[in-house]
Amino acid sequence: MPEPTFDDRIAATYEARWPELFDPAVIDPAVDFPAGVAGAGPALEFGVGTGRIAMPLARRGVPVHGIDLSAAMAARVPPDAGVGVTIGDFATTRVDGAFTLVYLVRNTITSLTTQDEQVACFRNAAAHLEPGGCFVIEVYVPELRRLPPGETVHPFTVTAEHLGFEEYDFAAQIAHSHHYWIVDGELETYSTPHRFVWPAELDLMARLAGLTLRERWAGWAREPFTGESRSHVSVWQKSAGGA
Repeated sequence: MPEPTFDDRIAATYEARWPELFDPAVIDPAVDFPAGVAGAGPALEFGVGTGRIAMPLARRGVPVHGIDLSAAMAARVPPDAGVGVTIGDFATTRVDGAFTLVYLVRNTITSLTTQDEQVACFRNAAAHLEPGGCFVIEVYVPELRRLPPGETVHPFTVTAEHLGFEEYDFAAQIAHSHHYWIVDGELETYSTPHRFVWPAELDLMARLAGLTLRERWAGWAREPFTGESRSHVSVWQKSAGGA
């Protein structure tokens, strides 16, 4: 099993480091969309983390289970939240039951740093879906067009509290995300590798897993996806025959 990148330090300060992710204006549409796809459920979240999306989805009446590699992150999900959590690699870990929805948010597919792992993730999602069920992913579109010629580093967050840069290794198809915070006058850093992936490559992974693209949007509010979109929410569906 791979090592988790979200350790005790990050888990304990996750909301403080990324407060924008917990804004109701961000949470509400990110829950509305999967709730609409899941119907009566149940739903399975790959990379459930602290339950940022799973808990409000469960409050909507959708039974939710989650898989996460980080026991430190999963420990932040209260026992009475109505969300079951299994510790494991979501590319390969199986849980009991069949689901109307498997979903994966906030670029988490890129934490799988090889193509084989990402393909395995799609196959694992398909294996958990009931016939007609859907796999939903939220992920950014690789920002290569924003790099000046000859450069390999792109800033994605620049605020007084947080600096974030992505360093691209084009041959390996890996982006290293580097974060810098000033906390109580001290510099704190955090870096993780991510395999950036294009929508067309994800569509091929879905086909290999027996899933078909049903819809693609630029965001949770179903904004049209265009050549200028910087992210996408994609829905792939398992055939009603289960093939």
